[in-house]
Amino acid sequence: MDTTGLIVVAAVLVLGTLAGLWRRRTDGRFSSVAVAAKAASGPAFSGPASGGSAGSGSAASGSGEDDPEPPAREAADPSAAGRRTDPALLAKLGVEPARATLLQFSSAFCAPCRAVRRVSGEVAGLLPGVRHVEVDAESHLDAVRALGIWRTPTLLILDAEGRVAKRATGVPAKAQLIAVLGDLLRAD
Repeated sequence: MDTTGLIVVAAVLVLGTLAGLWRRRTDGRFSSVAVAAKAASGPAFSGPASGGSAGSGSAASGSGEDDPEPPAREAADPSAAGRRTDPALLAKLGVEPARATLLQFSSAFCAPCRAVRRVSGEVAGLLPGVRHVEVDAESHLDAVRALGIWRTPTLLILDAEGRVAKRATGVPAKAQLIAVLGDLLRAD
């Protein structure tokens, strides 16, 4: 093997190792998406059980009257944090009003998705007012695009008003999930 081949092999190994270390560090960690503060005005999250209105199905954040930004901005702009996710989109995914909702995006052949399902189900059973909803990402591509889901499993934590407060890709630890939900529920 000549020196060019050895350099290429070494570079690939170094880059692969760095990518693996980065993924290990970030997998299962919750990142803040929105400040889960109460909205100064406008109605709270209203899903199908509370007679909420059905919108256009886009990633709008609430109704058009309360939101001065164009409806498509939330999906394209991560700085749109803190705004409500479209109630029609949440209703389409099976999300009903709750103090906190664990919205999990999974795919059929995803082994870590089963672990997230188990952990999220256990935590939802432990904490009153917390619901777990699992969504097949392949069947809901419009929601995947609107919510910026890049890989499975992705777990979104929605507050009582339908805002995404935290998100994690990979498998979060049960204790970490309980702590994040405790902070969110305490803020209510």
